This record gives sequence, structure tokens and C-alpha cells, in this order.
Amino acid sequence: YLAWLNNPTAIKPSAQVVWPIVGQEILNGDVGGNFQGVQITSGFFQLWRAEGITSEIELYWTAIGGLIMSGLMLFGGWFHYHKAAPKLEWFQNVESMLNHHLSGLLGLGCLAWSGHQIHIALPINKLLDAGVASQEIPLPYEFLINRELIGQLYPSFKQGLIPFFSFNWSEYSDFLTFKGGLNPVTGGLWLSDTAHHHLALAVLFIVAGHM
Repeated sequence: YLAWLNNPTAIKPSAQVVWPIVGQEILNGDVGGNFQGVQITSGFFQLWRAEGITSEIELYWTAIGGLIMSGLMLFGGWFHYHKAAPKLEWFQNVESMLNHHLSGLLGLGCLAWSGHQIHIALPINKLLDAGVASQEIPLPYEFLINRELIGQLYPSFKQGLIPFFSFNWSEYSDFLTFKGGLNPVTGGLWLSDTAHHHLALAVLFIVAGHM
């Protein structure tokens, strides 16, 4: 992943080698970076880059965190359905279920994702697009605790929440954009557009969940 991240035009994404059983090693191709393997075409590498993952150790801990959270959710589901299952009327309250799905699942989910894109993914991808090597990019938490650091990339961060509470929201147009089209460096959608999109969806769904 790291080799592809630092040279995505010459090295193809790959993370799997087919074992030489009954001639199947023919599937392994030269993907560059002195690696022979199966080329990944699912877009996972591009997705991880867009999320702001700049090292394989970050990928590792993201996977471990996901595993722990899925275990907690599995336990929560088992507990609420088998140990402390509510009465049938609870499941038949469609209005409450709809509101909680709209506000909680969709609204807060979109809000959390747009927050990650704004505070972590955007500054990291801006540096990657400018040609900065992945090992030279600050760790993700540094963009959260050091306003000066992210303010060098997106000046409106230096103003904090003042434009938000004074309804001067256009100040945030450096990271919440409406450009349209594709980023010429990556060939993907502008991340600042997708952050704006998810923030708008979050507002929409949170309001819808209270109606």
C-alpha cells in the first residue's frame, strides 16, 4: 500500500500473492515496486487514500478498531434481542424507529463522516496531491489539536467557530466547496465537494428525524 501511495501512477494496487498450486501462479503479475501479485481493482487503495490513511500501521489499527467495534455491536444485538428483549409493541412503534434511523443512523453517520473528511482526510490529501511523501505528512491527530497546522492549508480554520455562529458560513468555502467535476490529480471527485455533500445530508436527516 505504501509503495502505491507514494507512486500511484507507476505501481498498481496489490496485496495478495497466489500460491503456485497446479499452475495458478500465472495469475501473479508484475504490479511494480518489485512485487508480483494479483492486481486489486476494487478501489480499496483509493478509498484508503481518500480517508487519509498514510501508513500500513494505520490500516492495521483501523482494522483492529473495526473488529472490536463489530464485536461490541454483535454483543449489543445479542443482549437486546435475547437477554433483555423488549415487548413486541416496542418493535411496532414505526414512528420512533423511523426517527431514530433518520437522525441517528443517517444523520449522525453523515455528520461523523463529513467531520472526518474535513479535519483528517482533506488536509492529508491536499498534501499528497501536492507531492508530499506519505512519511513526511503529520499524523492525523496533529491536524485536530494544532489549528495553525491545518490553518496553513485551509485559512478559515484560524477563525474557529466564529463564522458559524455569526451565520457567515461562506467563510468556510475553502474546504466546503461546490466545484463539480473531477480532481485532475486523482481522477476522483473533489473531497471538499463530498465533505460538503455529507454535511448537507447530515443536516437534512437530523431535521427529518425530528419531524
